Amino acid sequence: MNHSVERKQISLGSRTLSYLAVGPFPSGMLVVFLHAFPLHAEMWLPQLRSLPDGWSGVAPDFRGFGASTPDDAGAAREGARLEDYADDVAALMDAVGARRAALCGCSMGGYAALTVLSRFPARVSGLLLADTRATADAEAARASRAAMLDLLDGKGPAAVAAEMRPKLLGPASASERPDVLAALDGMMGRATARGIGFAVARMLNRPDATAALAAFRGPVGIVVGEEDTLTPPAEAASMAAAAPGAALTKIPGAGHISNLEAPDAFNAAMHEWLRSVARLAPGVDDPAPERRTLSEPR
Repeated sequence: MNHSVERKQISLGSRTLSYLAVGPFPSGMLVVFLHAFPLHAEMWLPQLRSLPDGWSGVAPDFRGFGASTPDDAGAAREGARLEDYADDVAALMDAVGARRAALCGCSMGGYAALTVLSRFPARVSGLLLADTRATADAEAARASRAAMLDLLDGKGPAAVAAEMRPKLLGPASASERPDVLAALDGMMGRATARGIGFAVARMLNRPDATAALAAFRGPVGIVVGEEDTLTPPAEAASMAAAAPGAALTKIPGAGHISNLEAPDAFNAAMHEWLRSVARLAPGVDDPAPERRTLSEPR
């Protein structure tokens, strides 16, 4: 499989939401890929290109990242919430004709996926949470995010990228995968100051999502790089314990961006998760959200 990926956009009021897409649309089996901080949708190219037959996928750039415009000029950073991203995801699903979708989120994208679940539970058919956590920030993490806002305000986006760069990859990838490091540098270089600042505020303000995860009865996959220091394997194990029947995959030699560091291993876990979703997810054209069986992807 090597699907062609298109870049498209929709208008949301005065803003533009840019996204990557693998059709056809509408699709009864849709995956929405949600990117990590401070990257953009192109981090998901290896997964979009390897979607099993029968699946469609979209990957939005969050506000102020990639090709999406930032929050409106009149918006206050202090009032930013992850619900804003969740509303954008719901609007994108509407635009491609999807009543429900499986959500795959890495790091900040995992926080956004859990927020979509909390805000629109009937629209989520499955969750794949990679290198992320369900809990709210502890005090030390909150202090670190506040310091990042100070760094951003004082020295700009390049300083934030320089601080994040050594944290995103595991030691093996950092030494052996210059291509991945170059891709991350390129993605971080497109992040706007407003996009970064509002994203940090959203992560800082997020609530604990463990209860929503525990209440979800769709298929849950949890993936973590064994060398991830930002959201280490212990965090993944805690999520797996909270989510009934969750499948936990630990990827050797990968850090925080495991889908790019070890795409084959990540895709194998993704495909297994998608098989579970396909057995249970209702189609987009169903008149009511009762469960029905879909044919598994070949």
